[in-house]
Amino acid sequence: MVEHSLVSISAVVILGISAQWLGWRMRIPSILLLLIFGILAGPVFGWINPGDLLGTLLYPVVSLAVAMILFEGGLSLSVKEFRAIGGVVAWLVTLGASITWFISAIAAHWILGFAWPLAILLGAVLVVTGPTVIGPMLRFIRPTGKTGAILKWESIVIDPIGAMLAVLVFQVILESGTQREMMVIVGIVLKTIGIGAVLGFLGAVVLGFCMKRDYIPDYLHNPVAVMFVVGVFTGANLLQSESGLLAVTIMGFVLGNQKAISVQHIVEFKENLRVLLIAGVFILLAAHLKPVDLDQIGIASFVFLLVLVFVARPASVFASTWGSQLGLKEKLFLSWMAPRGIVAAAVASIFALRLEEVGLPGSDVLVPQTFFIIIGTVALYGLTAPLVARRLGLAKAQPQGVLFLGGQYWVRDIAKTLMDEGFPVMLVDNSRHNVSAARMAGIPAFYASIFADNVLDRVEINGIGKLMAMTTNDDVNSLAALHFAPLFGRSQAYQLMPEDETLLDAHSRHLRGRFLFGKGLTHAALTEWFTGEAVVKKTKLSEEYGLDELKVRYAGKVLPLFLITEEGNLQVFTAENKTKPQAGQSLISLVRPQFEITEPEVLPELGKPTNTKAD
Repeated sequence: MVEHSLVSISAVVILGISAQWLGWRMRIPSILLLLIFGILAGPVFGWINPGDLLGTLLYPVVSLAVAMILFEGGLSLSVKEFRAIGGVVAWLVTLGASITWFISAIAAHWILGFAWPLAILLGAVLVVTGPTVIGPMLRFIRPTGKTGAILKWESIVIDPIGAMLAVLVFQVILESGTQREMMVIVGIVLKTIGIGAVLGFLGAVVLGFCMKRDYIPDYLHNPVAVMFVVGVFTGANLLQSESGLLAVTIMGFVLGNQKAISVQHIVEFKENLRVLLIAGVFILLAAHLKPVDLDQIGIASFVFLLVLVFVARPASVFASTWGSQLGLKEKLFLSWMAPRGIVAAAVASIFALRLEEVGLPGSDVLVPQTFFIIIGTVALYGLTAPLVARRLGLAKAQPQGVLFLGGQYWVRDIAKTLMDEGFPVMLVDNSRHNVSAARMAGIPAFYASIFADNVLDRVEINGIGKLMAMTTNDDVNSLAALHFAPLFGRSQAYQLMPEDETLLDAHSRHLRGRFLFGKGLTHAALTEWFTGEAVVKKTKLSEEYGLDELKVRYAGKVLPLFLITEEGNLQVFTAENKTKPQAGQSLISLVRPQFEITEPEVLPELGKPTNTKAD
């Protein structure tokens, strides 16, 4: 028995992390793989039985995991961001949620054949989208404009609202036929909002006060934060059922927007914890399905899914954004992003058990239909939303543009060359002189500290997929590479070789980015190249004229920087791995024209450059 439990727990961890890893490698939503793995491990092959493994602890564990995820989501919400999109978000989580609820309930009754109480409950459950699925999709798609921020806010705020709606419907079902219905509804709404808001605010204030006064040692900040989340969530739920989700969301929001203390280390810890929680919870909930539950899925389920996708969501978005400044393309993209997630699964599973206890007919089909909608929406939106965003001009596939940190004259020369080749560039510097010079040269530039909290909200990074930290400060370059690794990926975060050679130690790889161009090419070394009248040159490579011939032409005074492949991708030369130029590619390099050998008898076999600066 002990060995079986050990194997089951290990399988949850292995399958959960493997699904997220494979999702990243295959560039598909990991949530989809999590659900597939969970169903295979549970009702299909019977490897995991969450009921036997955790018993009555299953749903308390799931509830606490959801609380942690929503707290982390609350930490990511910015007041400044809300000022620009608050109107649209407010309408989406009120009017939009009501429209989704109404259409979903009607469709559940007429298409799925649910009794009205169960249809209304399912409609309330399916109001939520959720940050567990929206967040990974947005990081993958990186849409431009306000759409990403709107979807993030909606997914986090709607979760506690959807849970509260489900509680209301459940209570109305219990009180059906009594004169206490309206009083019950009003009382639940007021208690849920009041208790959730008060406990969430107090939790953030007390935790922030203890951290500010150093009542908590640094190494206990994250564990104590977890303790507060658990305490606030449980306390709120004891006072009013399902008010805990609202409480932890508000707690995260308040803590994330105060200025007295830094909570970045808590944010980073919660992001890592979220990955583990999502992996475990989705595997457990999917594995908890029974083989007979899969028999509940039929043609009607597919029709119901189509109604949610093509009727409910567009109606919700276009009604909520009426009169806003959003364009048609942005509204269409918002209409094509409403995947359901962990909160819908957890709430449906919990209330299905309670409805079975009170003997409501048909309650056994609530969970399988909810899971089918989760799988269907995640698969549909996850696999098509990137393509839709690109077709609408709101995102680019595998963005090749470069975000430059630092704006010295030779950095501007490199940025200008890439921009002339069609690659999006953005230069960020805290020197007004460098920014002004860049703008005069036609280079998009922004005056700010790269570490400012809202810099990415203010800087347009559409089409940008790489960071090149090229300031004179090696520590700033390393920190910038670490800061942007989650956004661009560690493999696309570059920095100049530091003057301090101790940073070259292999053990410091996790504390820096990839070194640009080659060994020994520090800021001082590159400045020396440009001081020596080096120029940035583009050369079209062929079988007869390659890098070796180019080096002969310039007496070895050639420094390769980038390769542009025939597909239009930008490859960066680094100190760690050797990029091999091929015929048909374009090489961008630094050359010193004063060393150019032009005598015909010296270069009888070399081809002719394509132009003076771009061979």
